Amino acid sequence: MGRHSVFAARSPFLYDMEHTIAAISTAYGEAGIGVVRLSGENALEIAKKLTKRTELKDRYMHHCFIEGGDEALVCYMKAPHSYTGEDVVEIQCHGSSVSMAQILARLYDLGAVPAEPGEFTKRAFLNGRLDLSQAEAVIDIIKAKTDRSMLSAAAQLKGGLHDKVSSAREKLKDLLVDLTVNMDYPDEDIEEITYNKIEDSLSAINDELLELLASANEGRVLRDGLSIAIIGKPNVGKSSLMNIFMGEERSIVTNIPGTTRDTVEENAQIRGIPVHLIDTAGIRQSDDTVEKIGIERSRKAFSEADLVLLILDSSRPLSDEDRELLSASEGSDTIIILNKSDLDAAFSASDLDTKLKVIETSAVNNSGLDEIKDEIERRVTGGSVEKRETPLLSNLRHIRLIKEAQREITEALDMTRRKEAIDFIEINANAAFSYLGEITGETAGGEIIDEIFARFCLGK
Repeated sequence: MGRHSVFAARSPFLYDMEHTIAAISTAYGEAGIGVVRLSGENALEIAKKLTKRTELKDRYMHHCFIEGGDEALVCYMKAPHSYTGEDVVEIQCHGSSVSMAQILARLYDLGAVPAEPGEFTKRAFLNGRLDLSQAEAVIDIIKAKTDRSMLSAAAQLKGGLHDKVSSAREKLKDLLVDLTVNMDYPDEDIEEITYNKIEDSLSAINDELLELLASANEGRVLRDGLSIAIIGKPNVGKSSLMNIFMGEERSIVTNIPGTTRDTVEENAQIRGIPVHLIDTAGIRQSDDTVEKIGIERSRKAFSEADLVLLILDSSRPLSDEDRELLSASEGSDTIIILNKSDLDAAFSASDLDTKLKVIETSAVNNSGLDEIKDEIERRVTGGSVEKRETPLLSNLRHIRLIKEAQREITEALDMTRRKEAIDFIEINANAAFSYLGEITGETAGGEIIDEIFARFCLGK
């Protein structure tokens, strides 16, 4: 049943897996092929009835004509060597929603029941084929926006995060055994655990957790995307920069100040990093009601974005509005862009009293754009620009649980250094052990598991 088969024996909640489930696993609409999936102990018998065949060989593609419907390729995968760990049958037909619906209806007539969203992957988890972190990686692969986010999710699906969490948990288990034996059997002839040994163990675990947490920012951005607000006065080149990043003329560009009167939002990628670009209305004093609304939305985007690109027109002297924007940017995650470097400069980076990164660009001849991309990439990856296939901490649930576990370890370390009672140290160490188990699913409650799989699409 796989290396995680312990999960099936320790299922944290009651769940009926006696039914054979069926669902369409490909998107609705017209396509070259469509896939209908069947899983459960009666999957083979139902498929035989559907195809009027007396035999379906394991891992063979069978060309069949479905009664009253389409022709199809049918593949049977015998348990436990399947996605769910159960008997699975996948039916590949022409990608017509009508054809798939007819096949699905026939499967229901033959005894299958409708699958719930994520139920195939839930069964894979309960049958020990995947741990909970790997199951969540399936969602991330489906929703991956770039090659980088795909690589990160794939590393998690392969068990990268499981292995790191299990390593820390195994060290905690060994420590907990030593602590318990020393507390429960103080008079026995056993090796007495010392505070130095406890501290060494906790420090090693703490280092592992901190290493994982160090990847959280990059992982979150690769999973959810980086929100970038392009801010500045009217007519400084915000929309031109937006269009260059998009590779198309998404924003209207004119020489008339105030052309962009509302925020324009688009998704793109920069160096494999998914980004959500927000081209904002130029910030200035205005009596125009519609423009004022756009300016207010620009200020809101400024405060909520992960990263701000503040555009200044270097061909014109700094105005009071420019200085106000510069002042508001201090202390924030902002890159200052001096645009229109193809024209005579009215000021330069050295004239700005700022510690923020300043880049000179020209939207006319595309100069400086690679430097902007380099800086965005550096801020996300911390300078590690290779497309690594190592697991990154990207899921907010995982980040929260590792932070909680690390907090418990820190408290246990503080008590160890103060040489407090081992009983108290054991409480914190045990809490950390439980938090880490929630990531892999070993200590996760039924409500949490149900909530996770409810986020899946139907048929996965």
